[in-house]
Amino acid sequence: METVVHFVNDSVEFYKWSLTIADKRVEKWPMMSSPLPTLGISVLYLLFLWAGPLYMQNREPFQLRKTLIVYNFSMVLLNFYICKELLLGSRAAGYSYLCQPVNYSNDVNEVRIASALWWYYISKGVEFLDTVFFIMRKKFNQVSFLHVYHHCTMFILWWIGIKWVPGGQSFFGATINAGIHVLMYGYYGLAAFGPKIQKYLWWKKYLTIIQMIQFHVTIGHATHSLYTDCPFPAWMQWALIGYAVTFIILFGNFYYQTYRRQPRLKSAKSSVNGVSTAANGTSKAPEVTENGKKQKKGKGKHD
Repeated sequence: METVVHFVNDSVEFYKWSLTIADKRVEKWPMMSSPLPTLGISVLYLLFLWAGPLYMQNREPFQLRKTLIVYNFSMVLLNFYICKELLLGSRAAGYSYLCQPVNYSNDVNEVRIASALWWYYISKGVEFLDTVFFIMRKKFNQVSFLHVYHHCTMFILWWIGIKWVPGGQSFFGATINAGIHVLMYGYYGLAAFGPKIQKYLWWKKYLTIIQMIQFHVTIGHATHSLYTDCPFPAWMQWALIGYAVTFIILFGNFYYQTYRRQPRLKSAKSSVNGVSTAANGTSKAPEVTENGKKQKKGKGKHD
């Protein structure tokens, strides 16, 4: 017990010390004065993963088609805004794509970049709705370990990123990821229109490939920074490399299971976040034959 008490005390002292080197510009920004709101939302998210399926167990699934269309295209706009702000802000600030230290000044371009990164962090919290919609539509099999791991960790880790390094090298990965999410949510938004549109979405598996390329680029970029002694926090670079490796393993396994191991399943649904494309879209209900008549199963509630 004494060991636990010492560990807790040391952790509290370390956190207090870390606040002395945190970015003072973001201290008063929403959600940034304390980690408790972010942790609290994340805990509620994990509780919903348990309670949601229990609530829906004996209920009809919701279709949510209109809701999904609005949600997905709203996420397209949000991620496009983030990507645009990071690109224009970094260009105006004269950022290097190979090595860029954090500038904690109140320069208009630096604050613009920090603000865009804050919105990027907020977007990771909004993405919890992906899981909520899965569960409301009773797509429980889509809530995979990769899906939960990705959503929960990104929100928490980017709070850390905004608190201490909202600029410099941080813009690189966020810009790429926001751009990819424009494509991803655009795909989901189109898929939500139903089978008439889904038949034209032949490029779904390439979203996963692009994600995997992103992780390799991230590792290469962080490794180059460490090798050249770029004056950007080394702990952030090492953490980024380790985190990207976990995604390469998880996404690689997902890609193999979906596209390589079972190539005969042409209807296998892919995803960018380890879930099927029906995740944010709308899949056609299966048909069964009864007394020579076709009937649709699994008809759910509407919006």
